Amino acid sequence: MNAPVFKGSGVALVTPMNEDGSVNYQKLGELIDFQINNSTDALVICGTTGESKTLENKEHEEVIKYSIEFAAGRVPVIAGTGSNDTAYSVRLSKFARNAGADALLLVTPYYNKATQKGLVRHFQEIAGNVDIPCILYNVPSRTGMNIELSTYEQLAKIDNIVAVKEASGNISQIAGIAACCDMDIYSGNDDQIVPIMSLGGIGVISVLANIMPYETHQLCMHMLDGNTDVALKMQLDYLKIINALFCEVNPIPVKTALNLMGMNVGPLRLPLCGMEEHNLNRLKAELKALNLI
Repeated sequence: MNAPVFKGSGVALVTPMNEDGSVNYQKLGELIDFQINNSTDALVICGTTGESKTLENKEHEEVIKYSIEFAAGRVPVIAGTGSNDTAYSVRLSKFARNAGADALLLVTPYYNKATQKGLVRHFQEIAGNVDIPCILYNVPSRTGMNIELSTYEQLAKIDNIVAVKEASGNISQIAGIAACCDMDIYSGNDDQIVPIMSLGGIGVISVLANIMPYETHQLCMHMLDGNTDVALKMQLDYLKIINALFCEVNPIPVKTALNLMGMNVGPLRLPLCGMEEHNLNRLKAELKALNLI
């Protein structure tokens, strides 16, 4: 098996915006420095948390290119290039590869979805057009479809499909992947870091890490080092803030949290909008409990 793309905590980074809705590249650089200076192990750019589906094609490319250049090899940069249009995903994946991305994050097709046979062909086509590692992203709550275990077994045979971000929430399925597939597994849910790493996972692609990068890194390191009691305590201690970060559609709460913390990451793009007052009050209370505001 090839060396992992990363071990530990990869932040699913928000995309900061100016008040007019344009991408704030200066702030993006500040966020990248903040993450690296606080021990984040990898940057995941233009994923769901980065509002990738409301970035125009040129913006998507520019955010990927800027992030790779600004990170300057300090940590791996993983570019979100998945799409429900295979041809578009191939084009964007080629761009990211040529821009210097260390790996790609490929979500399953959404809305039009696919059969399991179509899934295999979709990922084969993308992986076959690049020569860098590909990380599958399974998130049925967003896409309306699940990668079945038999499909994982087929995809694991493709040389540069090396890992999966598993956000199905199905621990039995994840155990099956660990037992049957030669693939690295990353938790796609912050509330399941310890359970998934206990099954052999090597880290998380995390929303929580946007606001608590060092702590998320440390939780993963404790699991990797065998300090499971410490990791479990951290997992449970952070459960309230994790739940608050998902009390509305991601990335609404995490972007709101960063603004409350003075990080000034700007507004969301429609159809995402500001939080309901009762959820906002809940988020504020959890941030205050952790002395983050």
